[in-house]
Order: sequence, then structure tokens, then C-alpha cells
Amino acid sequence: MDITNDDRAPGRVQSVERAVTILEFLAANGWSGVTDVGNALGVHKSTAFRLLNTLEGRGLVEQHVDSGKYRLGFGLLQLAHAVTVGPDIRRQAQPGCEWLAQHTDETITLSVCEEHESVTIDQIVSTSTVASRSWLGRRIPLHAAASGKIFLASMPEEEFEEVIKGPHERFTEGTITDPRSLREDIERSRSNGYATTAEEFEEGLSSIAAPVLGFEGDVVAAISISGPTYRLDGERLAEFAPLILEAAAQASAGFTYEWHGHTATATDMSGEGGQA
Repeated sequence: MDITNDDRAPGRVQSVERAVTILEFLAANGWSGVTDVGNALGVHKSTAFRLLNTLEGRGLVEQHVDSGKYRLGFGLLQLAHAVTVGPDIRRQAQPGCEWLAQHTDETITLSVCEEHESVTIDQIVSTSTVASRSWLGRRIPLHAAASGKIFLASMPEEEFEEVIKGPHERFTEGTITDPRSLREDIERSRSNGYATTAEEFEEGLSSIAAPVLGFEGDVVAAISISGPTYRLDGERLAEFAPLILEAAAQASAGFTYEWHGHTATATDMSGEGGQA
């Protein structure tokens, strides 16, 4: 991730490019030292420190008192809450997310599809999680996330065919990268009305997701349950299936979409109404 004068596109400001890159780096890596950031930017340690110091002054990053390392700051949350995605999806889907958190005691996330990636826009952290972890703003390729599979399953056929052929990045041994296998997995998701992953993006992490439908019955978001695989094994995910469908129904109700029972999600992702 080396940003130099030669790498800059015309009209772009290098200091701004570097500041944004720092935020992206910290989002992906968490607590990081000045040297780590400097190496990622391809700049001297002193330059990285000045950039981090500026970002810290605006609350966009924070520094650990003991280690001196940096991570994203709470100032970003204020900016994030000012973002609206179409209708206020977070607010509309909140009842379903909260209901699901109460009934599963697992981490609940709400995601939208942006540029063929699943982006987390809201999260309720499990009370059983020892160390809280934020997925807010995290971008995951569609093929490696349960929410991403929901978005794949609801794509118009032409777009779906373009995306499904790949190439698909491998993150773990469990990542589905073969187009044919991925297509079969998406077909199962359409049939079930929900999608699952088992250590496909990160070792030891499993999830299940279902679609949140908008006013016209289109998929506007995905609601997910995620947690450690030792808790969310195949049997447990199957037990959570009725709950994720109920929560998705409640979230969809926020858009005044008429829900016709849990199994409606399978129809909504089957290609009816112009969706793949």
C-alpha cells in the first residue's frame, strides 16, 4: 500500500489520500503502531506520526495510553450516523435486529450491498463475547459472507452471472471460490430463504443471514447472526434459521412491506420480479 507522488490520480490531494488510507488500514488491522502505519503508507515514521496526530485531534483515531498504538476513534461514529442509505435502513430494521439479539444472545449485524461488497452499517454485540469487536464499516466480498450471499441471490440475472464467474479471493480453507460450487450454494440460499457461512471469511467464525425487503419487495439489506464456530455449528445455525427469518420479517415490516410468512423469503430471492 505504497502511496507516492507517481501513484496519485490527477486532482487528488496526497495528504487526504494518506489520511483515508490510514483509516482503512486501522479498520482492517485494529491497534497499530506508527511504524506499521508508515510501512503501509510507504512513508517515513515522522510523516505517519503527523498524520495520526492530526486524525487524533479530530477524534477520528485514538491512541492507547500504554502501548502508544492507534485505532479508529469514536469521531467516525458521529460521521457514520450522518449517513443515510436510501430510506433510513438502520432505523427501519432496528426492531428486527433488537428482537433477534434478545432471542439469540449472539452478535447481530445489518449490512447493505455496495460495489459488490457487503458493508456493515449497524451492529449489536453479543453479551457473551468477552472482547467486543466492531464490524461497522467492514467490507466483505459477497462470496465470503452470509449477507453477501443474500445479495448475490437477489441480483438481476445478468449481474449475477457476471459476478458469479469470479475470480473470487480465498480467505480461508472454507472459502468457496469455485463458480460452480458457489452457484450451488446460492441456489440453496434461494431455496431456504437464508444463507450461511462456516469459516469462509475468517477461521472460527460462522454466520447466518436473511434478506430485509423494501417497499417494493426488493432486497435492501441483510440481517445476520455471527459468532464463533464452536457455538454456531451446523446444528445451531439450523436452529437459528426460524429466528433469522422472523427477525427479517420484522425488519422488513419497517418498510410497510407485507410479509407472507417465513417461507416468503425463498420466493423473494428466486428470480420473481426481475431478481435472480
